[in-house]
Amino acid sequence: MAGLEDLYQELILDHYRRPRHRGELEAPTFSVDQDNPLCGDQLHVTVRIADDRITDIAHSGDGCSISQASASMMSDAIVGHTTDEVLVMIEHFRKVMHREVAADEDVLGDAVALEGVNKYPVRVKCALLSWMALKDGLVTRIVEQKEGQ
Repeated sequence: MAGLEDLYQELILDHYRRPRHRGELEAPTFSVDQDNPLCGDQLHVTVRIADDRITDIAHSGDGCSISQASASMMSDAIVGHTTDEVLVMIEHFRKVMHREVAADEDVLGDAVALEGVNKYPVRVKCALLSWMALKDGLVTRIVEQKEGQ
């Protein structure tokens, strides 16, 4: 198992050092800011949606390697999926972080490497930061759409 843990650590470091989808989108469908006051992690997420599908995402901010790698992994995992599929992915990741289920690579992609973070309760919020930001943005958008009907 140590070999797999080493591989996962390398994957986390790779996403931290070379984040995917880093930056900010012009004309996003929505943007959301989230921070973790316990450790100072800050995140800004911009998302573009077309035909109920995530077509692009970008993130920026400062924080620890776990929060930044998690944002990168999440971004890679969700592009091309419908908003309903993404909400399922977010809930699965939340359950993984709270040790309710085992991580499913088919659902989370590279983010499966973050499962070991759930052994460190102080770091769970770091891993969840981007996922909860995205959920907040999606839920707000859904509510606004329903109110506009």
